[in-house]
Amino acid sequence: MGKIHLLDDASINKIAAGEVIERPASVVKELVENSIDAGTDTIRIEVMMGQKGSIRITDNGCGMSKDDAALSYVKHATSKIKNIEDIETVRTMGFRGEALSSICAIANVEIITKTKEELAGTKVIIKGGKLISIDQIGVPDGTSVVVDDLFYNTPVRKKYLKSDGIELAQIIDVVTRMALGHNGISFSLFNNGKELMRSPAAELLDTIIHIYGQDIARAMLPVNLVAGTIRITGYISKPELLRSNLLFQSFFINDRSINSRAIGFALRDGYGTLIPKGRFPISVLKIYVDTKEVDVNVHPTKNQVRLSHERDICDMVTRSVRDALTGKNLIPEIKIPSKQSQQTQQFQLTQQSQKSFLYDDPASCPPMVKETATDFRPSTKDTQRRLRRSERFGEEMEKPTGIEIPQVRVIGQVDSVYILAETGDGLMIIDQHAAHERVFFELVRASKRDDSQELIIPINIELDQREKALMKETIPYLEEFGFRISEFGQDTFAITAVPVVLGKLEDPLMVHDIISDILSQGKIKDETGIFERVTKSIACRSALKAGAVCSTSQMESLVKQLLRTENPYTCPHGRPTMISFNRQELDKLFKRN
Repeated sequence: MGKIHLLDDASINKIAAGEVIERPASVVKELVENSIDAGTDTIRIEVMMGQKGSIRITDNGCGMSKDDAALSYVKHATSKIKNIEDIETVRTMGFRGEALSSICAIANVEIITKTKEELAGTKVIIKGGKLISIDQIGVPDGTSVVVDDLFYNTPVRKKYLKSDGIELAQIIDVVTRMALGHNGISFSLFNNGKELMRSPAAELLDTIIHIYGQDIARAMLPVNLVAGTIRITGYISKPELLRSNLLFQSFFINDRSINSRAIGFALRDGYGTLIPKGRFPISVLKIYVDTKEVDVNVHPTKNQVRLSHERDICDMVTRSVRDALTGKNLIPEIKIPSKQSQQTQQFQLTQQSQKSFLYDDPASCPPMVKETATDFRPSTKDTQRRLRRSERFGEEMEKPTGIEIPQVRVIGQVDSVYILAETGDGLMIIDQHAAHERVFFELVRASKRDDSQELIIPINIELDQREKALMKETIPYLEEFGFRISEFGQDTFAITAVPVVLGKLEDPLMVHDIISDILSQGKIKDETGIFERVTKSIACRSALKAGAVCSTSQMESLVKQLLRTENPYTCPHGRPTMISFNRQELDKLFKRN
């Protein structure tokens, strides 16, 4: 007897169900998509977490006739398409005819449905893929599907479900994305009878308010771009509002929620140096393209698609994000809580409070800058030389138009690190190093990349074997910036010229530091990456340092240079260059009416 044999239908159905239904959240996703396809404007999701558990999805859509209801749970039975060609133009959330049959194969399911044309509804009960009964019943128009005892006949899969809390979190995430993607539909979610979420049918920004709250909604910027057959709409957060993970990024292609690393990278590219590494903006982006340009038949769960012009779409996402950020006032504004305990009211600038007033969520806060404590203070001559260098190269830069930046008056310096300035309605605090770093970053980026100055005495640097290998790969890119580097002995390289923007090079260690910075980050992935890396390093090493004492005129010069940059709000690494307290927030601190 041969070793190869055909599986029975029950085994085939259970295996197929595992591809579509991975956890309770998968059930919610598939049934909600069916409700959306039914033309509903209200969806109610009720779950009961526990050993057996229960999920009920109720809508007021078109419903099903008795004949359709009897066929709905059969594998590959669908009303969405008739043949393979229809997949190229499908706009419905579902089309495979697998979801309901997969759910029925591994659970006890009750379907109650009624069309507007029929006087009575239909009740269908299926257990483990087998039809138990079909009866008439008096019910409102629409459909209600109840799923009980999920995975009862696949104990291995049930065994590997996470805790009730984790599974509920997954369901909340699914419903959240559905509500954001279909804001014209009212969603409500209940767990054990308790309402967890309600999102009425509304404009997208109102939906964001209901889901994420007013504070987040106030920090969102609209995105709107149309080019040819591609349209991008939605909202993105200001750079001050970031998260430590991707959970708050929602992408939709033709209203279908998808996961896309490419679009995620495109979103980040749109922010450029406005956000630090390891922090992610909140976003709700809806992309509409010709259905023939999208292959939705890629993954059983339909959360991945294949785009025929993915690069063009990603470029448009980057452009739309840049357009949304351009011309906006992105200065982080300090918000003081209106209700505080007596202890918190005694506002002290000490370590008593670990919570940042600027970042409500600690995960939003950019990485802290590590600075070694030292009594060393840069000389007045060094400070003036650095400022003159950036001022001279910045004279040709035109002040960007459309940026809402308040008029400021410098009033002092704190600990030779922060500049204090008065604005029309409050106080601004500027990080002098971050500010000057932003100035130099844009100067280096805008300068001719091959302008160089010869050194009277070459600078020799010794490298280990790893650094040596990286240096050979990096030299062509460095030479585009004006460096001239050649091998000088077995483990030594000689630098005979440096970029003009570095000015009169009185400290050879600066070149050592720049080269070390670049090599320490490892292999170069692409030309854009090395360009950013070199530019950031030159800017960081050329800028004023924390601890540099500045005169009033020097501080005024730095602020003037900063406000002439294209993006004065953050340093190249994404840290804020300035923050502001408006008058109302200052009054709160001093308990003034």
